[in-house]
Amino acid sequence: MSIPQDPIMLMSYLNTQLRDFYPSLEELCKSLDLEQEPLEEKLLAAGFRYDPARNQFR
Repeated sequence: MSIPQDPIMLMSYLNTQLRDFYPSLEELCKSLDLEQEPLEEKLLAAGFRYDPARNQFR
């Protein structure tokens, strides 16, 4: 599966997936076969941090 590469589009895509289908970023990454740390680093570089309490990037 291909995910968006643009950080803004990626954040939007992941937040939608987290809201609609996954209880955590860890579960999303396992299900979509994504590496969590590089994903978080890419979004952090764009100013977005994962908030586990809200289950979304902010």
